[in-house]
Amino acid sequence: MNPIQNEIGTVFIPVRDIVKSRDWYCDLLGITNDGEIHHGHLYVLPMKGTSIVLDSKIFAEDHIYKVPVFHLNTKDIQASYAYMKEKNVELVTGIEHGHWFNFKDPDGNLLMICMC
Repeated sequence: MNPIQNEIGTVFIPVRDIVKSRDWYCDLLGITNDGEIHHGHLYVLPMKGTSIVLDSKIFAEDHIYKVPVFHLNTKDIQASYAYMKEKNVELVTGIEHGHWFNFKDPDGNLLMICMC
Protein backbone atom coordinates (compact mmCIF):
# COMPACT_ATOMS: atom_id res chain seq x y z
CA MET A 1 0.00 0.00 0.00
CA ASN A 2 1.35 3.42 -0.96
CA PRO A 3 1.61 5.75 2.08
CA ILE A 4 1.59 8.89 -0.09
CA GLN A 5 -1.85 10.31 -0.74
CA ASN A 6 -2.79 11.67 -4.16
CA GLU A 7 -3.86 14.96 -2.61
CA ILE A 8 -2.23 18.39 -2.54
CA GLY A 9 -2.09 19.79 0.98
CA THR A 10 -0.77 23.26 0.26
CA VAL A 11 0.98 25.43 -2.30
CA PHE A 12 3.74 27.83 -1.22
CA ILE A 13 4.11 31.23 -2.87
CA PRO A 14 7.40 33.10 -2.38
CA VAL A 15 6.79 36.73 -1.38
CA ARG A 16 9.04 39.66 -0.41
CA ASP A 17 6.98 41.23 2.38
CA ILE A 18 4.67 38.91 4.29
CA VAL A 19 2.38 41.68 5.61
CA LYS A 20 1.96 43.45 2.26
CA SER A 21 1.45 40.14 0.47
CA ARG A 22 -1.06 38.93 3.04
CA ASP A 23 -3.05 42.13 2.64
CA TRP A 24 -2.89 42.02 -1.18
CA TYR A 25 -4.00 38.39 -1.48
CA CYS A 26 -6.73 38.77 1.15
CA ASP A 27 -8.08 41.86 -0.60
CA LEU A 28 -7.93 40.15 -3.99
CA LEU A 29 -9.76 37.06 -2.71
CA GLY A 30 -12.21 38.97 -0.51
CA ILE A 31 -11.13 37.20 2.67
CA THR A 32 -10.19 38.52 6.09
CA ASN A 33 -6.53 38.96 6.98
CA ASP A 34 -6.90 38.40 10.69
CA GLY A 35 -4.94 35.14 10.78
CA GLU A 36 -1.59 34.87 12.49
CA ILE A 37 1.74 35.31 10.71
CA HIS A 38 3.71 32.24 11.79
CA HIS A 39 7.42 32.40 12.63
CA GLY A 40 7.59 35.91 11.15
CA HIS A 41 7.46 34.67 7.54
CA LEU A 42 4.43 32.38 6.89
CA TYR A 43 0.80 33.26 6.31
CA VAL A 44 -1.83 30.62 5.54
CA LEU A 45 -4.59 32.09 3.38
CA PRO A 46 -8.00 30.82 4.54
CA MET A 47 -8.98 28.99 1.35
CA LYS A 48 -11.59 26.42 0.41
CA GLY A 49 -9.82 23.20 -0.55
CA THR A 50 -6.05 23.25 -1.03
CA SER A 51 -4.28 25.83 1.13
CA ILE A 52 -2.02 28.61 -0.09
CA VAL A 53 0.88 29.60 2.15
CA LEU A 54 2.67 32.89 1.56
CA ASP A 55 6.31 32.56 2.59
CA SER A 56 8.75 35.47 2.75
CA LYS A 57 11.65 33.25 3.86
CA ILE A 58 11.82 31.43 0.50
CA PHE A 59 11.65 34.58 -1.64
CA ALA A 60 14.45 35.14 -4.14
CA GLU A 61 14.26 36.68 -7.60
CA ASP A 62 15.02 33.28 -9.14
CA HIS A 63 12.31 31.57 -7.06
CA ILE A 64 9.29 33.49 -8.32
CA TYR A 65 6.82 31.57 -10.47
CA LYS A 66 7.53 32.17 -14.12
CA VAL A 67 4.72 29.79 -15.10
CA PRO A 68 1.49 29.23 -13.15
CA VAL A 69 1.79 26.20 -10.87
CA PHE A 70 -1.92 26.31 -9.98
CA HIS A 71 -5.00 28.28 -10.92
CA LEU A 72 -7.73 30.01 -8.96
CA ASN A 73 -11.24 28.99 -9.99
CA THR A 74 -13.99 31.24 -11.29
CA LYS A 75 -17.49 30.65 -12.60
CA ASP A 76 -17.43 33.93 -14.59
CA ILE A 77 -14.20 34.58 -16.48
CA GLN A 78 -15.38 37.92 -17.91
CA ALA A 79 -16.32 39.29 -14.47
CA SER A 80 -13.04 38.01 -13.00
CA TYR A 81 -11.02 39.71 -15.74
CA ALA A 82 -12.91 42.98 -15.25
CA TYR A 83 -12.42 42.71 -11.46
CA MET A 84 -8.66 42.28 -11.88
CA LYS A 85 -8.52 45.29 -14.23
CA GLU A 86 -10.42 47.39 -11.67
CA LYS A 87 -7.90 46.36 -9.01
CA ASN A 88 -5.02 47.40 -11.33
CA VAL A 89 -3.56 43.89 -11.19
CA GLU A 90 -0.88 43.30 -13.82
CA LEU A 91 -2.65 41.21 -16.45
CA VAL A 92 -0.23 39.20 -18.57
CA THR A 93 -2.71 37.74 -21.05
CA GLY A 94 -6.20 38.46 -22.22
CA ILE A 95 -8.88 35.84 -21.71
CA GLU A 96 -7.56 32.84 -23.62
CA HIS A 97 -9.90 30.36 -25.34
CA GLY A 98 -12.76 31.88 -23.32
CA HIS A 99 -11.56 30.04 -20.19
CA TRP A 100 -8.44 31.45 -18.53
CA PHE A 101 -6.02 34.36 -18.13
CA ASN A 102 -2.69 34.97 -16.41
CA PHE A 103 -1.68 37.77 -14.07
CA LYS A 104 1.18 38.69 -11.74
CA ASP A 105 1.14 39.33 -8.03
CA PRO A 106 3.14 42.31 -6.67
CA ASP A 107 6.25 40.09 -6.38
CA GLY A 108 6.12 39.00 -10.02
CA ASN A 109 4.72 35.48 -9.48
CA LEU A 110 2.76 34.39 -12.54
CA LEU A 111 -0.66 33.07 -11.57
CA MET A 112 -3.80 31.99 -13.42
CA ILE A 113 -7.55 32.29 -13.09
CA CYS A 114 -9.52 29.60 -14.90
CA MET A 115 -13.21 28.92 -15.40
CA CYS A 116 -14.30 25.74 -13.66
